Amino acid sequence: MILETKALTAAYGQFRALFGVDVALAAGETVAIIGANGAGKSTLLRSITGVIRNEAGMVLHRGEAIGALPAEVVMQRGIAMVPEGRKLFPSLSVEENLLIGGQVRRAAGPWNLASVYELFPILRERRLVPGTALSGGQQQMVAIGRALMSNPEVLLCDEISLGLAPVVIRDIYAAMPRIKASGAAIIVVEQDIGRALSVADRVYCMMEGRVTLAAPAATVSREAIHAAYFGEAA
Repeated sequence: MILETKALTAAYGQFRALFGVDVALAAGETVAIIGANGAGKSTLLRSITGVIRNEAGMVLHRGEAIGALPAEVVMQRGIAMVPEGRKLFPSLSVEENLLIGGQVRRAAGPWNLASVYELFPILRERRLVPGTALSGGQQQMVAIGRALMSNPEVLLCDEISLGLAPVVIRDIYAAMPRIKASGAAIIVVEQDIGRALSVADRVYCMMEGRVTLAAPAATVSREAIHAAYFGEAA
């Protein structure tokens, strides 16, 4: 496995957010993490990226313990995050926001300005516009492109459809097969279950900080998802 969590726990002060979470991601695989608000999905990603520090062996990258490493070191290992809310630099243009992704980690690979603009052609047209002057969907494309510019081994996407119009969500998810084909393993955290399952090889459902379902995306039933999502039978 390229990435694993082992009995991962996480807390915010006295509040325990994760309870012994085990997830795994194989090279070239796309995994969806679904669950309601407060299930622990974003906390899981923050733990993987080093924003939340844990015991070293709770997060493994290529078999090496990274749970206690700071976020900048985790990023240098090739684990990139598309954060919820996009978090673009407001004073920078679209192109400058993208270029930052290639500066934080310089690595050979398929992604550069030309290939990001090919993936999202509207960004080429708007490359000189301030990033925050874009629509929400275009900002999300910039956030994804910025992460890809580091040529990551693992791409973590946190609620990338949140607050966007359905047509925009469709366009963003249409880019996922191309990203996967480039060699990146992907974790998609989503509340839109249908979208998540449409691109995933496997799915995990979380509820109240625990994994309640782990299954191949192609075979999991709606009843199983319902039971895992709400903690009750359909």
